[in-house]
Parts: sequence; C-alpha cells; structure tokens
Amino acid sequence: MGLLFEDHLHDEFASWLLAYIPYGGPDFGEIAAIGRDVGHGDDTAFHAAFLKAAERNITEGEAAERAGRAESARELYLRASAFLAASYHPLYGAPTDPRLLATWRRQIEIMERAFALSDPWPQRLEVPFEGVAMPAWFVPAAAHADAVRPLVIFTNGYDATVTDMLFASAVAASRRGYHSLIFDGPGQGGMLYEHGLPLRADWETVIGAVVDAMVDHPLVDPARIVLNGWSLGGYLAPRAAAGEPRLAALIADPFLPSLATGIRAMAMKFGATAEEASDLGHMNPAIIAAMESVIAADPGLTWKIRKRAFWVHGVATLADYLKVSEAFTVEDRLHAIRCPTLITVAEEDGLAKGGPAACEALTCPKTLIRFSSAEGAGGHCEMGNRSLLNRRTFDWLDDVFAGKVG
Repeated sequence: MGLLFEDHLHDEFASWLLAYIPYGGPDFGEIAAIGRDVGHGDDTAFHAAFLKAAERNITEGEAAERAGRAESARELYLRASAFLAASYHPLYGAPTDPRLLATWRRQIEIMERAFALSDPWPQRLEVPFEGVAMPAWFVPAAAHADAVRPLVIFTNGYDATVTDMLFASAVAASRRGYHSLIFDGPGQGGMLYEHGLPLRADWETVIGAVVDAMVDHPLVDPARIVLNGWSLGGYLAPRAAAGEPRLAALIADPFLPSLATGIRAMAMKFGATAEEASDLGHMNPAIIAAMESVIAADPGLTWKIRKRAFWVHGVATLADYLKVSEAFTVEDRLHAIRCPTLITVAEEDGLAKGGPAACEALTCPKTLIRFSSAEGAGGHCEMGNRSLLNRRTFDWLDDVFAGKVG
C-alpha cells in the first residue's frame, strides 16, 4: 500500500480502512484527505482528524435520515463508525485514555444507528461470561435473514474491534449466505476498554460460552458452527477449536501456533541461547534490558509491545509480558483439533511463518491457501486484497458443507 500518512505508524493504522472499501467502509479519497489533514501532526492530531471526518459523516447522515433517505443515512453512519474505530489506536495503553473510551462509546452508538436502518437488522446480544456480559452482534445472512443457516463466529486479535470485524469479514459472510457473530472477548474492545479484562490464553473457555449462547438460537444450525480468527485470533481460534468439539470448521488467518515463538527469536538475536529462550519466564535480566532498549528506540515496537501488548495482557513490564506469553500456545494441542481447518499463508506476513508446519502436524482434514504479493494479498491478513481472502475462504467453507473437504 502507498503511504497516505507521513508517520509510518499512523499509515499502518489508517491503511486497514482501505480493505473495508468493498464492504461499505470509507472510500479512498476520504482516507487520503484525513492523511493530508494530519500532515506532520502527532497522535492527538491523528485522533482529531478522524473524529472530524466521522462527525462530518454523522451530520450528513442525520440530515439524510430526517429527509427519509434511510439507505444514505445507513451508509454514512457505517463510514463514521469505521473512522471512529481507527481514530484511537495511537491512544492505546494503560490507564485507558478518556478520549479512547468516549470515542469507543460513540463508535458503537453510531454503528448501532446504522444497524437500526439495515434490512436485515443485526441483533445486539450479550454473551454471559464469568459474571460479565460480552457484547456481541448477530449479523444475519442477507438473502436468508429468517432461515436456519450456518453460523460463522469471528474472533479478533490484539487491537481490532467489532466494527473492524464487521467490515473485514461479517459483511462478506452475510453476502455469501452465512449468519455471523462478532463479539468482544477479554482483552478486546469493550471488554478491555470498559471492564479492564485482560486477554486469556484459554480461549476455549471464551468460545465455549459463545457457542453455549448461540447453539439454541432459532436461526442457527447447531451442526454448522464455524470459528474464524484473524491476526492474533489465528492463535485464539485454533486454541479454542482444540477444546470445543461443537465446531464444524475452523479458519485461521494466519495460523499462529505460539505467541512466544517470535519473542524467542528476538531474544536469541540479543544473545540468549536456545536453552535460555526456551523459558521466557526466567530470561536473563541483561537480555531483557537489551530488548527494552531496542523497543524504546522504535516507535512501532513501543506501540505494539509497551502500549498495546502490556495493556491487553494486563502486565506492566517486559519481564511479565515474556512470562505470560508462554501460556499462549496451541503447539501441544494440535492433535485435539478435529474439525476441517483452513490455514492462510500470506507471502509477506511474518505471523504466517508457522502456518505450514502447523498444517503438517494437524491430523484433521486440512487445507492451506497461499496468498501472494502479486495478487496484492501478501501482507498481514491479506488486507491489501481482503475481498480475495473472503472469496477463497467462503468457497472453501461452501465445499466443507457440501461434503467436498475431508
């Protein structure tokens, strides 16, 4: 993708919106205009520019709604919700920035205003989980809104929200005849922002609660419930599938067998032996100090690790993050995944490197699909050509339910 924002990290945050264009997200010109508005500005300027664009769309949407133009209003509210979701990524970190929380609440309000003008109308649900209600939305299949259909449960990773998942996958699922569920689990979206609940390694407990809530839904075929995880969800979804036998299929985009694997490689670059790196919870303090110095000098790593990962995992130090990362593995549970599984491997996505080996180790029916840079789909989660990813994913899922995969 070309650089639309002068700051590379800002460009990374904003460029994800380009993948949403085919599914009703903001258009290219709007995103580029925000980039020009931000210019040399800092994180506050980034946030403010996105808020301004969102409120402009909301104002126009309200005028359209008053004039009886429901479809125009719906489109404008959806675009605004995407702008709001993108605006606060630079503000990540503990304690929760009040601007982030206010924007998150506005994002959900506007998304639901769009839903209220939609036909079919996505349904707000609450999934009980250990004394807290996980926010969720049931997005019906466009042409089969009142029919019993397969359900695709989408699970996010580190920093995407339900709005991102809507545009990235749920709209595509609806168009292809699948009901879907988008939700926030611990460490994600509202569960993190509102309740401060950290991410959990045992994602099977989270998905178990979601399946419990959906298996008796009158429009869900309980024999055809699918789990689809993207980004870090490519760890969370396989981990859940290893412990949740009610799933009919699994999609990992990409498949991330272990969160600690990449961290071990980084530690070894700073002098740790393979034996030392095998136990990140007891890493040599000198190695940790060296890693901290590199992280502090790199804006991207500072955001991804010190701001995002520390906050999401509920830790305050790199040593604690290294320790907690050890629990995020499915390497010892691959044999327990029994349902047909699709693994994506994008050419330039570093998180996808472990996918082929994991695919080899699986004993269930399995398919690996590679995505190339020549197709514009070589980056993380195929965001440069998300429609290609969705087309191939749902073609595969169609084949699963037609009995062609096995």
